[in-house]
Amino acid sequence: MAKEQFFKSPRIFVRKLMMMQKLYVLLLIVVAAGCMAKETQNGLLWSSWEEASDSGTAVLELAYVPSEGFSYEDEDGKVTGVTIEIFRDFVRYLEEYHKLDVQYQLKPVDRFSDFYHAVREGRSGQFGVANVTITDARKEELAFSPPYMSNIAVLITHRDVEEISSIREMPDLLSDHKALAFGGTLHEVRLRNIVESYLPDVNIEYAESNREIIERAGEMPGYFAYVDLYNYWRAAEAGTAVRRHGLFDESSEQFGMIMPHGSDWADVLNQFFESDGGYLNSDRYRLLMETHLGRQLADLLISQHQP
Repeated sequence: MAKEQFFKSPRIFVRKLMMMQKLYVLLLIVVAAGCMAKETQNGLLWSSWEEASDSGTAVLELAYVPSEGFSYEDEDGKVTGVTIEIFRDFVRYLEEYHKLDVQYQLKPVDRFSDFYHAVREGRSGQFGVANVTITDARKEELAFSPPYMSNIAVLITHRDVEEISSIREMPDLLSDHKALAFGGTLHEVRLRNIVESYLPDVNIEYAESNREIIERAGEMPGYFAYVDLYNYWRAAEAGTAVRRHGLFDESSEQFGMIMPHGSDWADVLNQFFESDGGYLNSDRYRLLMETHLGRQLADLLISQHQP
């Protein structure tokens, strides 16, 4: 009976067959998408340079710690900033000079320690920007790009604290304060050195971001902290009640983009920074610095890495 119905209604059969085919294709797409999401989550799709140069396609990830001026969302919700746009320029370099079809994902990570661990334990094809200071110790577990910015680390307190003009004044001015640190950074190391050397009875508290450090230091006397010059500069411009203690400035820092140790993208990234007379000497770099940091701060920071 069923066979007779089949021959009597071929159009119905064809429609059902086509519907089944569409459902099958849709099922395959869903399954494939699920697999791909899992692979991406586990870092299995990021391309090494060898894979990208062989296939002509690169899939990359840029992890970043949100930071005003460097990696932030603008009014339209677009992620931008100095370091984000430097990475995008690198992508354009790969497309133009190496003829690669590049796809990339931006991955925000709130905590610096989580960010650092994720990149350190990642694979070739993963990158990170969070104004990470280049040090010999970190070079043993990460690969770095050439420096993209020189920095001055500054010690800050509330504005009502008298400026510290000598080390001998520290116990009198800061013994009733607490040190405020961003965990996992060199600023935490600097604060520990100060506390252990000069203020052994002072406790160290932790903040989740540089913004929190600025806000708590500027709210009332009670905290001292290290921040990057640009954080202090922007806070002072905004009227935040913080004071910089120039005696403790440290200006030997340089920031670099990071990759997992042994990443075969390191040489390509070096070539990008060195191409066309040097990226840091380009009008494009200055434009990014001025656009996202303001002209005065850009001039000051650029002057730090010029001979």
